[in-house]
Amino acid sequence: MDRQGLAGMIDHTLLKPEATEADVVALCAEAAELGTYSVCVSPTFVTTAVANVSNGVKVASVCGFPSGKHETEIKAAEAKLSVTQGADEVDMVIDVGRAVMGDWDYIQADVEAVRAATKGALLKVILETAALSDEQIAEACRRCKAAGADFVKTSTGFHPAGGADIRAIKIMHKTVGGRLGIKASGGIRTTEFAQELIAAGATRLGLSSSRAILDGVTATDTY
Repeated sequence: MDRQGLAGMIDHTLLKPEATEADVVALCAEAAELGTYSVCVSPTFVTTAVANVSNGVKVASVCGFPSGKHETEIKAAEAKLSVTQGADEVDMVIDVGRAVMGDWDYIQADVEAVRAATKGALLKVILETAALSDEQIAEACRRCKAAGADFVKTSTGFHPAGGADIRAIKIMHKTVGGRLGIKASGGIRTTEFAQELIAAGATRLGLSSSRAILDGVTATDTY
């Protein structure tokens, strides 16, 4: 895949707790320069991103981030506010512990509530795949599809178990590929790994070091 094609698959991401408004403005300018698909920012910076994106760049935000341990009503309200403020996409985090427990009805209802609150926006669901077994990843994907999600996503980039890997992407692709989008994020440090993830089935990449990946340089920031 050429540089332009790769750039068009990237959510150019800034979710560090210490990020400032000036950082978000710079993120938006860099996204326009690089030609990334979107910027992904924390909910408090949705309005800043909306005011500063250009060159067709979309705005994504997160909800229930990064732990997923928020009541469903809180996730839905957070997501709804982001969409009201202009976000085109929302990346929500499931309650990973519920997935480990096998409480799949809870997972599905959680996603359904956020889906209902984000009509008109694209919804991605973060599974934190490094913390799940193969079958848990597959069932989570099935439940996300049943709940009306548009994408399933590997990772927040903040979990100690790790980020994206080929194993998870292959399972996600086998389970919902062609029906839901698949986003790889977390720990993507090289162009080669990004391309391997795409070959395995990823249709979007979450990167905080987009320029390095596009330039073929090993990234130091590993969201």
